[in-house]
Amino acid sequence: MADGQGERRRSAQLERARKMVADGSCAVLSLDIFDTVLWRRTPRPADVFAILGERLRAAGRVPDWLSAAAFREMRIAAERAARERQEENELGTEVSLFDIWGRMVGSALDRDALAQVVEAEVETERDLTVVDLDVVEIVELARERGLPVVLVSDTYFTEDQLARLLDRPELESLSGARIFRSHQHGVSKADGLWKIVLDQLGRRPEQVLHVGDNEDADFAVPTELGIRAVHYARVDSRFEVVLEREHESLEPFGPLGARFDLAEGDFGLTSLRAKTLAAADPAAPSEVRAAYRFGAAVLGPVLTGFAEWVAWRARDSGNSTLWCPMREGTLLSKLINRAAAVRGWEVKARPVWLSRHVVSLASLDTGDSDQLRTFIRQRYRLTVSQLLSVLLLSPGEVPSLATRLDALLDNDRIVDQVGEALVETPHLRNRLAALVTRHREKLLAELRSSGMSADPEPALVDLGWGATIQLYLGRALKRAGLDVLPAGYYLSTDARATRVHLDGMRMEGYLAQAGHPHDVAATISRSPEVIEQSVNDLCGSLLGFTEDGSPILGPGAEIGTQRTQRLAVQDGILAFQDQWNAYVANAGGAWPELVTTPARERLADVLVSALRAPTAEEAGTFGSWTHDDNFGSAVSSRVVPEDLLRALPYLSPNDLTDLDMRDAFWPALLAASDPALAAAERALASGAVDPVVFEPSDEPALTRISVKSADGKWYKGPSKRVRINHNGLSFARLDFFSGGGDITDIALALPGRPALVRIDAIEVTAIPAGQGGSRTLRWDRPEDFAGLVHAACTWLGGTMIEFHVEESEIWLPIAGRLGAPASSGQVTVTFAMLPRSRSGLEETLPAGPRLLRVAGRIREEYRARGPAGLVASMARMARRQIRNGELIPRQPPTDEL
Repeated sequence: MADGQGERRRSAQLERARKMVADGSCAVLSLDIFDTVLWRRTPRPADVFAILGERLRAAGRVPDWLSAAAFREMRIAAERAARERQEENELGTEVSLFDIWGRMVGSALDRDALAQVVEAEVETERDLTVVDLDVVEIVELARERGLPVVLVSDTYFTEDQLARLLDRPELESLSGARIFRSHQHGVSKADGLWKIVLDQLGRRPEQVLHVGDNEDADFAVPTELGIRAVHYARVDSRFEVVLEREHESLEPFGPLGARFDLAEGDFGLTSLRAKTLAAADPAAPSEVRAAYRFGAAVLGPVLTGFAEWVAWRARDSGNSTLWCPMREGTLLSKLINRAAAVRGWEVKARPVWLSRHVVSLASLDTGDSDQLRTFIRQRYRLTVSQLLSVLLLSPGEVPSLATRLDALLDNDRIVDQVGEALVETPHLRNRLAALVTRHREKLLAELRSSGMSADPEPALVDLGWGATIQLYLGRALKRAGLDVLPAGYYLSTDARATRVHLDGMRMEGYLAQAGHPHDVAATISRSPEVIEQSVNDLCGSLLGFTEDGSPILGPGAEIGTQRTQRLAVQDGILAFQDQWNAYVANAGGAWPELVTTPARERLADVLVSALRAPTAEEAGTFGSWTHDDNFGSAVSSRVVPEDLLRALPYLSPNDLTDLDMRDAFWPALLAASDPALAAAERALASGAVDPVVFEPSDEPALTRISVKSADGKWYKGPSKRVRINHNGLSFARLDFFSGGGDITDIALALPGRPALVRIDAIEVTAIPAGQGGSRTLRWDRPEDFAGLVHAACTWLGGTMIEFHVEESEIWLPIAGRLGAPASSGQVTVTFAMLPRSRSGLEETLPAGPRLLRVAGRIREEYRARGPAGLVASMARMARRQIRNGELIPRQPPTDEL
């Protein structure tokens, strides 16, 4: 192996064959040829015909109007016709290449060119077939043990043609091996060739060990005869599902896949992914195997290509040293160094301690209020107290914030207030300026210590998305007066990365750059969390540096299940690169590189397809993972939140699209647990259907909320279109905060139209003002709904409510339930709706029992306000005109949020 490479792993099937050869359990080793001794750099054997067609068209042997795909179909049809003709002549179905091409000449081909096109097909097969290195090791072991080796193949190639295909330096140990061909004997392995093999070898069936890929011809049939057969499966059933989502047909003669290069096929990716998957530890727990499979089949090939591209670009750009920010730095630098070593490129990658938090603080201009607000907004679920800690300020230094220390910085209003408070005195402005300057000096010391700052254009390597580290590092270096502009190589970047270009820095992307191609960049940046967690080192995020330059890290990596699974993903990633690099090294410079546009498009399809259509197995593994914020906050969130798992039966594909990244990092993973929803989501994500297909066909209705603030006014909140999904159920989720102080009540116009509604649950996750942390309030019992205020709607009993007009609302007493007003929060409702006429002509249904309604109100008032509040409330209720369980609608909100 090349320097720095890992050990290539073998499949469990081949290990079984190896042991049988090693311990003398057989007297003859028999091998299939195609997809066993040799495999093709195409997903299916017939895909070679497309490449052949392109070569013949370029040579002028087929017309220009015949596309490669059409030629492939023609070649498949010709073989089928040749076999049918043989069968009619009672000569069996075995044919030669000349028989097949004889069915093609006279149509698009010249009969005089028959020998030349047959030669062209053999040459194309020679170029695209690859010797299986694992099988070669077994052959060499057999030769050492003195075992004869024979080849048994269903093939239309002649003996001379097979000899050319097998004439490889790696197969020197097969020299002189007997070959049994189906065309030679007129029967296939399934129809009698095995009996001929045994007769001519003069061996009993149990003395022969056969290894082959075809489940019937290489395993079932010889096993029935008593031959000891090992099924060397090329693609297992789970990998078939992965290939299907990548638009690869699994039928031997299915259509070409979405990404196929007419020079290199699929670069050997399908076969090497399959080989890596076959090497999984069969004794590992199922979730660990699923994690390994994701690393081997998805992230492994993608990151192997990325590492190769980075090393290639760095070599051509003169970047002999590459800097990989932690926490991704450990794995990325290892992948890059292995890629460079096997290709012979003089490039070295090194980890470096950098993080978004550290460089953004180092670049901060404390005199720019907009920058300060941006700095605060970027940190998720940070409290005022935590922000002050980050800025090394005590509460006593910012007395205006003393009563809001536990408030979350989760909306623009409080961010603006805190930003203003932090710079309202010269003392605070000087304190912040000194902090940022000292923080920047520590960062610069780390860059000098590592040697990174000595390069006028140090090149960063990272996964990407917004290229935030490069952006803020460049600004920090500029503020320090250094003439250094960092460059960046990324897996994928979205439109945010354009800021890097505008700042004059070089930034390149492997799969996508600055948001293009849009579908690739948008899909990856929407659901990057599992990718990040899979690549990250098992340590906390960088928060800063000590006085002696040591990194200060946040909480360490999780322990237990997720840690084990993350290591399994990384194991799969490295295992694939080991396979790839073994064939790179063996080919002596002739192996295709994953730096070309077709290769990058193929790998983009691998990753995008995985993010858009995760399997149920992947959902079961990654759905319980957590993701840490890694931006100065210690917050971690589940990739698939529990509350959305409960809401799964209510969701439609468009509801998934509406979810914010903080609601669900990977919506498609959520959908994977429901086959109908997953299929609809895939159709929507791929553009196969218009979103309107999943919307009700009548006039749209909107779920709306309004909030009542401490100033006594109602403020209009957001709205969301009401949908009815494949289960006949509906879902609504809306965020809220107030522009007029803390929130006491929420008015929920649920269907936004006349309708009968069964409310299964209302959940309000709210932040109590001045208390920090969130609390969840829930309404899901009949008595919960009986006690609410019903404005222009009627509680019918149970959890049924009739909404009479578009403005009909139910009022949720947030402050009463929390024991304090709320600063902000989120409302989630799961319900079923039966629309009623907008004309108002339909007869209304009778209200639920008055006694239950009054009892429910009493319980709600007592819960919210205690005995004294209950007395006051009963007096108010007596003064109200309660008509049939309804209240006249309130006045409309006075303002927008």
